[in-house]
Amino acid sequence: MYKWIIIGGGVQGCTIATHLIRQKKVDANQLLIIDSYEKPMHRWQELTSKIGMPFLRSPSVHQIDTNPFSLQHYAKKYNDKSFFGKYKRPALELFNQHSQYVLNSCSILDCWHRGNVCDVKKEGSSWCVKTNNGEVFKSTNLVIAVGSTHDLHIPDWAKGFENVHHVFSSSVTNFSELSSPVVVVGGGISAAHSVIKLANLFPGKVTLLKRKPFKIHLFDSDPGWLGPKYLNSFNKEKELTKRREIITNARHKGSIPRDLYFTLLSLERKGQISIVTDQVKSLSCKDDQKVNLLLESNPTVEASSVLLATGFKQGLPNQSWLSRLIIEENLPCAQCGFPITNQLEWCSHLYVAGSLAELEVGPIAKNIAGARKAAKLITQSK
Repeated sequence: MYKWIIIGGGVQGCTIATHLIRQKKVDANQLLIIDSYEKPMHRWQELTSKIGMPFLRSPSVHQIDTNPFSLQHYAKKYNDKSFFGKYKRPALELFNQHSQYVLNSCSILDCWHRGNVCDVKKEGSSWCVKTNNGEVFKSTNLVIAVGSTHDLHIPDWAKGFENVHHVFSSSVTNFSELSSPVVVVGGGISAAHSVIKLANLFPGKVTLLKRKPFKIHLFDSDPGWLGPKYLNSFNKEKELTKRREIITNARHKGSIPRDLYFTLLSLERKGQISIVTDQVKSLSCKDDQKVNLLLESNPTVEASSVLLATGFKQGLPNQSWLSRLIIEENLPCAQCGFPITNQLEWCSHLYVAGSLAELEVGPIAKNIAGARKAAKLITQSK
């Protein structure tokens, strides 16, 4: 019997675990983290390294430890000056090294259990979590910190073609495996990083195909969402459909920071990439090796490989056990299907984080800053 079980060992789950242990809400031997991967934050590291992200978009104060300046102290200790810009955006390698240092200091691996959750039930005053291997774990408190990074959004026109892949799918493990010319579809940060990485592999044979002009924003939502500037009025809004509208409008979806924008323009000037602003109308096979992308303005773009940087599906994480739990426990949900919570408590001793926490945490919920906010609310509740 555990005191806390966290389902999900990504950035969200690890941040919450770190805060619970650091603030002495639980000992490591009373905490269990259940995740489908062998090590903490695996999916985060897999996706960010795949697209070649050199620096985080978030400032250095957004990291998994309780002290907001923990990463800066760590960097100073090891004389690591891998920061970018006035907000000290950390290098991905530095962020990952610091995260590993924090997790080791909290003995997170002693709390780790690799498994796929298949069922969650309330049994008396305990939460019962079952995995596909038939293992059953019980806990007083439960945190659901699962994400949607496996729920890939594939446009209808792209389905059924062998040489069309989502950038985050398992069908492509390394960009060097692709055949050129390569077309990257998308205009956001994942598309930008992917194109920059591909330009080094296939110079002059990479096209960035986006629907709209670039949207330039330093962060993916205004920094005012980190504190009372916007959150006070957001929390006063009791109409949850309006909260959802506020969240949607506040996010700079598909945007990129200015430094990435200038990098792309520089690569275009040098002839290493092409940038096309148009809408894909349809896709057709030219031969066994190539496809043609027919655009709304009528011209076609030829490609041997198409990478979709089209993000993830909207809505609740695609977990059948979560859908059953909502019904069986009659958990309160808004019209959009997301949890109605108080201090991120969905019902007694059941908490949420990440996208599931959006209606309370706001547009930053899925980010590292949102993980810190969720950890603060959850640890304060007990």
